[in-house]
Amino acid sequence: MAHPLLDALGPVADSLGATLLGPDELTEADIPLLWEGELVGGLRRPDLHHALDRLLEAAAREIGAACVDMDRNQKQAAVALLGNWGAFTLRKSVEDVAEALGVSRFTIYNYLERAEADS
Repeated sequence: MAHPLLDALGPVADSLGATLLGPDELTEADIPLLWEGELVGGLRRPDLHHALDRLLEAAAREIGAACVDMDRNQKQAAVALLGNWGAFTLRKSVEDVAEALGVSRFTIYNYLERAEADS
């Protein structure tokens, strides 16, 4: 992307799973990006089908360990992050997170309860 605004938003878009677009690629569903009144590009919202996967990857990056390599404390921290980010509002997310972390659904609920008590 040639414009500084698009360059600056690149890491944000990547983190959110969104796509940056040039001005000629926009549709009505995209978010136009203006710089001093000039359309310089746009932002396409992410595909929510893989939202939980992206959130798990972000939590793993934040914790500094892959989900399968996390110890108990790291798993608790990851569940707390995911809870803060709204991951558990997604359908079947507790089951999917439990599978990714190698724990039971019951354990996820315990971690969530603990995170709420600590906040």
